[in-house]
Amino acid sequence: MPTHRWRKSSYCQEGEACVHISTEPALVHIADADPPRNVLTVGFRAFGGLLDLLKSSGGR
Repeated sequence: MPTHRWRKSSYCQEGEACVHISTEPALVHIADADPPRNVLTVGFRAFGGLLDLLKSSGGR
């Protein structure tokens, strides 16, 4: 597995309820922790769609 530079979400609260992301030129890696236990990898277009969906639903 390549080495990623993980960044914690700015909406993260204390504890383990955080989302971490790492980017490459064409991919976004989304993880549940740093170091990651589970990683979802998507393209930028799919990631943008996910963010739009979360914004429109109020993050629920």
